[in-house]
Amino acid sequence: MADISPPQANDDDKSHQPGDNSQDGCTHCPPKKAFTSVVTLILLCLLLWSALWSVVGDDALPGGNLFALFVLVILGEVAGFVMEAIHLPGLLGMLLIGFLLRNIPCDTLRLAEDILPSWSASLRSMALVVILLQAGLGLDAGALRSLSVVCIRLCCLPCIAEAVTAAVASHFILGLPWLWGLMLGFVLGAVTPAVIVPSLMSLQTKGYGKDQGIPTLIIAAASCDDVLAISAFGVIMGMALSTGNVVYNIFKGPLELVIGLLCGVIGGVILWSIPNHNQQVQLRSVFLVCGGLLSVFGSDLAGFPGAGALGCLTVAFLAGHGWKVAKASTRQPVERDIGYLWLLFQPLLFGLIGAEISLKDLDPSTLGLGLLTLCIGLIVRTFVSALAVTRAGLNMKEKIFIAVAWLPKATVQAAIGSVALDKVKGLDDELESYAIQILTIAVLSILITAPLGAILIALLGPRLLQMCKQEKGTTSTEGNKQPHEPQQEQETLMGIG
Repeated sequence: MADISPPQANDDDKSHQPGDNSQDGCTHCPPKKAFTSVVTLILLCLLLWSALWSVVGDDALPGGNLFALFVLVILGEVAGFVMEAIHLPGLLGMLLIGFLLRNIPCDTLRLAEDILPSWSASLRSMALVVILLQAGLGLDAGALRSLSVVCIRLCCLPCIAEAVTAAVASHFILGLPWLWGLMLGFVLGAVTPAVIVPSLMSLQTKGYGKDQGIPTLIIAAASCDDVLAISAFGVIMGMALSTGNVVYNIFKGPLELVIGLLCGVIGGVILWSIPNHNQQVQLRSVFLVCGGLLSVFGSDLAGFPGAGALGCLTVAFLAGHGWKVAKASTRQPVERDIGYLWLLFQPLLFGLIGAEISLKDLDPSTLGLGLLTLCIGLIVRTFVSALAVTRAGLNMKEKIFIAVAWLPKATVQAAIGSVALDKVKGLDDELESYAIQILTIAVLSILITAPLGAILIALLGPRLLQMCKQEKGTTSTEGNKQPHEPQQEQETLMGIG
């Protein structure tokens, strides 16, 4: 060993002297490693696009659906890397790219308009499956058991409080009828797992709030919060437009919760033993992903869309818990496989969410008063969120963090913000004006709370949450490697770190 070590040290010293260009006589050339990495990525993108074009033909050319998606993913990855390099959440860059590709003044560059709506909706749902599976595998069973009552309070109270506040504010500020105000309130009342889950998973892998079960609490409550908001929106819309069976709509929400939990429990228990432990671990990943897709897309086809997200989260949680109890070396490889999928679907999800925001949908006459209505609802929601987690053994800093983390909105608002407008378009001018106001404020909520929430979670998490005792030493060591932080964060997400 003594004979081998010195040459290795000398080689490392030479390879880590990018500024020393005496051998090639170049004093201004970029470091070889960085230069070759950039060239490799460019060639890889060209190769991927060429292969795509050779398979699908014109759809991979400018103006085609697949070409627009390809550009969205590539630019989203680049923008995410840039954001992480300046210590901001990568999803902000991806949201921005999607927003620009939808609203850029140049018609030729407005590629988001080439993406088929059906593709956009399906890909966003698939990406949501991936992040919910990742979140379910990371849930702490002990924390969830001890915080179950708090989870129910956090799921219900802030959503209802914001909905009622927004209804009152919109009635007196915008002149919306009470039922239409409640419709707006429940559109705004839903949080977005798409922003909350990856942000909290990043904090959890670094040990923040893990001992108190805060990431588990918020992630578990997020899926139920969406079911409540979407179900209540459907009930109120049915009453406002006199469509559908009101009694059925009232009981549909609880029914979706039961269906989602039941399907998730059945799927999770099956995955404890099928495939068996002697088969390849990748088979478990395939079963888990297919189960998540079946939960989300199957529940939508069955007419119970609210059950899908909860079922997906439950099947991943129970499967991961069963593997952990059985001490099978399965959970970590499956988490790694899901992490690889997330690397592809992350820019798709946030890019497509950004592309859903069209400035053409904004009603200029509603912007100012709509923003005021939104802010009033958010203020009330923040206070109620902090109150909802009282008597849970949390200190004031942790309560403030939960209140802040319970703000981001995106996927639900993008999905149901225009539903009322689609129902009344061309039927009644007055009702159409109400629906346009709802859509405008829904778009505003995405524009403001999605990036703001992601930034606040990333910045306030390390300051307000306590670090897990077991990971203090590891995190403090990694903290000395600031220049490589984006790369480490990405590796952690993939399950490698």
